[in-house]
Amino acid sequence: MIFDFSFILVVATLLTGLIWGIDAWLFKPRRVQAAAARGVPPEKTPEPVVVEYARSFFPVILIVLLIRSFLFEPFRIPSDSMMPTLLAGDFIFVNKYAYGLRLPVLNTKVVPIGTPKRGDVIVFRLPQDPATNYIKRLVGLPGDHVEVRGRQLFINGEPVPVQLDGFYSSTDGHDGARIGIERLGEVEHRVLFLREQPYGHFEQIVPEGHYFFMGDNRDNSQDSRFQQVGMVPEQNLVGKAVRIWLHWDLPSAPVWSRIGKAIQ
Repeated sequence: MIFDFSFILVVATLLTGLIWGIDAWLFKPRRVQAAAARGVPPEKTPEPVVVEYARSFFPVILIVLLIRSFLFEPFRIPSDSMMPTLLAGDFIFVNKYAYGLRLPVLNTKVVPIGTPKRGDVIVFRLPQDPATNYIKRLVGLPGDHVEVRGRQLFINGEPVPVQLDGFYSSTDGHDGARIGIERLGEVEHRVLFLREQPYGHFEQIVPEGHYFFMGDNRDNSQDSRFQQVGMVPEQNLVGKAVRIWLHWDLPSAPVWSRIGKAIQ
């Protein structure tokens, strides 16, 4: 069980629904009957304030819960680990049904729909702390042999195509970083390589039922290469990032050119 905002929505939905339902089934008939004995018509019979609030808020909370749990959920990008694809301050929509419908809080899949594809940008729950959400690009599928040698990524012994494409220009501390155009599966996207960054070596086989993730900012991303994240179980997947709906990061807020941008 995960205690997050979905948990609050579930509790609020159950509480307001129970208050409204119990009153309608048990107390309202008595209240109306007593009022009728005094000559007050049913439509003018006042209801308790708690019941009035519960009746008003229940459908609103229920709709929000259903949308966030089964359709789309908004997230804010807090760091630069997915640059240049996503910037700190981007607000994104995550498709919650792309990989199957899951029950809120319990996170149990009830309707299988699709499967993650190499190259997808995915929000997932950190294995060591399921209340924390990370967003990275899916690199390794179950059973894959993943190797990172310097700046080159290998999957099952084959180098992933990447072509250097100029330098990154910005005022966020990454000015002059090399831009690479990488192709993962059917997805072509940009990655970032920082200057004067030491390059290590990583090699591992992705266990069954798990996935291997990397940030597009390859030299500044805490991802599956590190013990703090590691391989991510399938049940920790939250959904596929699909679109930027706002960018707000002071002092450059808002950046209108990023609004509505599809996430590739």
